[in-house]
Amino acid sequence: MPRVFRVAVLECDKTIEPVRANRGQYVDIFRSLLTRALESEGHDIHLEVSQWDVVASQSYPRPEDFDGLLLSGSKHCAFHDEPWILSLVDYVREVLHASDKPVVGICFGHQIIARALGAKLGINPGGWEISVDRIDLNEHGQELFGIPTVQLHQMHRDAVLEVPEGTVNLGGSPSCRIQGLFKPGTVLSFQAHPEFDEFIMEKVVGRRHEQAIFDDAMFESGMARAGLPHDGLLVAQAIWRLFLGTAARKDGC
Repeated sequence: MPRVFRVAVLECDKTIEPVRANRGQYVDIFRSLLTRALESEGHDIHLEVSQWDVVASQSYPRPEDFDGLLLSGSKHCAFHDEPWILSLVDYVREVLHASDKPVVGICFGHQIIARALGAKLGINPGGWEISVDRIDLNEHGQELFGIPTVQLHQMHRDAVLEVPEGTVNLGGSPSCRIQGLFKPGTVLSFQAHPEFDEFIMEKVVGRRHEQAIFDDAMFESGMARAGLPHDGLLVAQAIWRLFLGTAARKDGC
């Protein structure tokens, strides 16, 4: 019998309509990524994923009802004080302080984890970072991945501005110096979007160009890089290592 592993996905936003019609909500996209990572590693695990709309319903799973927690990205600002954001920060802080369950954060989720741990957030000094770009890993990131750099999809203007106590930064890019947080057995977060692919990125970049959030130069640059190879699967494999409590990277197991 395969081991059952329960992942609770906190959806901090809805996917835009073209993405939703083709790929579903964030929970569906993360289920697909995590499943592919399981298959690539040959794990005999049955993945169960639950969906939690923390914006509209502000309801959360009990720690005893999941084995791993994952926070999605969002168009919202993680440093704002909207009631649902404050409630989410309080919930994540409680999970981190009162349970031993691993917590993963992606983009907005990465920022929420940092805020729950007491770190400062704000507008990224490097401005917008979009589409596939290189992240230079430091010694902690290289220990986790076994390589010096990763290529990942980006879609953010906000950022974590300081490393929370008890965690380490995994590396940085020319535009954003804190690209990931790690605490063994407890926290793994990424400013980037391992779950994005060319289709998703093109639709998001196109929508934000239509909304005049991105000018023509940003649109053209983002679209030109949307189809570049990326390491989303590698990140998903690292997420599983956190969830399963295994060593930093496969060749160190």
